[in-house]
Amino acid sequence: MPQELAAERGGGLLRSLNTREPSHVIFCNRSPRVVTPIWLDFEGQPQPYPVLQPGTGRRMYSYLEHLWLFRDAETDDGLLVNQRELFVPTHNVNGQPIFANITLPVFSLKERCLQVIRSLVKPMDYRRLDIVRSLYEDLEDHPDIRKDLQRLSLERSEVIRNGVPDLK
Repeated sequence: MPQELAAERGGGLLRSLNTREPSHVIFCNRSPRVVTPIWLDFEGQPQPYPVLQPGTGRRMYSYLEHLWLFRDAETDDGLLVNQRELFVPTHNVNGQPIFANITLPVFSLKERCLQVIRSLVKPMDYRRLDIVRSLYEDLEDHPDIRKDLQRLSLERSEVIRNGVPDLK
């Protein structure tokens, strides 16, 4: 629900709302990747926080209706938090922190292959590879947080416009 409100008030733009209601959170990196937590500020601009090493966690002091997402620090691939792309802190119950469990999504075989090739081949050498021509463009289309935010904003706008409840 908070994600819908943030998108609705911002004209479809995903952004944090200044609720001034604190929420204690623990970011838990349960992935094998180095993770960059990213807070979407009040204008919807991504604000990176210090990285989390694999298997580590960090206590964070956030606020209700603040939006967070998590990216692979090396590749910029999007990661999941509590099985979703966005994390919105909720009220603490009995003083207990809210856990944000960061995991890898299930990548398609094609996307995983593109990730491996990107890690092994310099971008300037992509077109020297003996592969199907359409894959050159796919390789050159690196993960990009701005494209993902635009997609997520459009999805949220559709949810609001169609009155479909946000499944948690």
